[in-house]
Amino acid sequence: MNFSDLKIENKLKKSIELAEFKNPTPIQKESIPVSLTGRDILGTAQTGTGKTLAFTIPMINKLIKDKNAMSLIVCPTRELATQVMATVLKLNVREIGIGNALLIGGESMQKQLRKLSKKARIIVGTPGRINDHLKRRTLNLRNTSFLVLDEADRMLDMGFTPQINQVLETVPRKHQTLLFSATLPGNILRLAETYLNNPERISAGSTSMPIEKIKQEVLKVKSGDKYNQLIKEIYVRKGSILIFVKTRRNAEKMVKRLKYDDHDADAIHGNLRQNKRDRVIKAFRNNHFRILVGTDVASRGLDIPAIKHVINFDLPQVPEDFIHRIGRTARAGSEGSALSFVGDEDRGKWNAIQRLIDPNFRTETDGERKGRKKRGRSFDRRGRRGRKRFDKKDDNKWGNFKKKKGFKFKDKKSFKKKRKFSKRRKDFRN
Repeated sequence: MNFSDLKIENKLKKSIELAEFKNPTPIQKESIPVSLTGRDILGTAQTGTGKTLAFTIPMINKLIKDKNAMSLIVCPTRELATQVMATVLKLNVREIGIGNALLIGGESMQKQLRKLSKKARIIVGTPGRINDHLKRRTLNLRNTSFLVLDEADRMLDMGFTPQINQVLETVPRKHQTLLFSATLPGNILRLAETYLNNPERISAGSTSMPIEKIKQEVLKVKSGDKYNQLIKEIYVRKGSILIFVKTRRNAEKMVKRLKYDDHDADAIHGNLRQNKRDRVIKAFRNNHFRILVGTDVASRGLDIPAIKHVINFDLPQVPEDFIHRIGRTARAGSEGSALSFVGDEDRGKWNAIQRLIDPNFRTETDGERKGRKKRGRSFDRRGRRGRKRFDKKDDNKWGNFKKKKGFKFKDKKSFKKKRKFSKRRKDFRN
């Protein structure tokens, strides 16, 4: 199937051609024909599979046919909402004559009010800002006939359940809903059961397995060695790097330390103003710096084809976020790598990630762990008995990964520091 084969309005066909969208992706091939019939869709697809266009095309087609209809697209982050709107604009909706409004936090409310006053029929926004407008009565959804919940699992993980429920209860009962999610946890299925009308289940690829073209690596590290190991990995890797850390503070600290060590880097996290976020993403996309350090706000919504490597310096709190993180690389058919640092304190998180990837994954029992501990002794740097070191005898401590396809363990031996930190660098130590 090609886009030219779709039963859509000629205006939209011309817009697709001008935007140079040629070959549909699997999620587009499966979902667009179904959506054009007016059915609700419960779609699952990994990041970078083209789901934005999968719901944008039938949405615009419906708005062309019905001059009074409007649509609402709800996204978890400002970045994703901005990128969805970019796709809408790329389809030449201005020439088609459909007004639009982007409703996200961090931007002028007055600017958004001006857009809404011009009878915008395509609304793209985040749950918080959409609800702000609903409370102010500056947004009216009574004519909404097409509703999209994009990356719904992430929105629920971020605590937007009340806002999503408010939107779903505000729109007219008779409307078409497309819900897309990278994973299908229980809360998503309950949401779909409550608000979707006999949806068509569409899946493009596995809901949990990482993209096949991603080379996955796991590096066992001690917490005190993590930064030194990171520097080593940066030196041996070519191309852009996205590093994930737990908190905003850690991201800023990491960037400061990398810059001190002569590496071009910047950070992205939830506390940045929208204009600052936009500048950072644009600069990274244009190769003005090589290393982007981010929190999980960057695991969704970033569409940067140039990312070659993803490094999980800190493992995510939610196992599903691992899939979204590594999905930042190997986009649009390209290849990429994902490296995860796993310390002794990360055993629980890592086991949870492995169970998500492989339901048959078996964790080590307490008895097995105690038996293994008795077999070997380890000593700290002062020669006393201490915490167990990572050595060859501990390969099975994290599960039988060597037998798992797609995983490659890196050398676990520590490397010698190329240079010692001076007293000036003392403040940057973990």
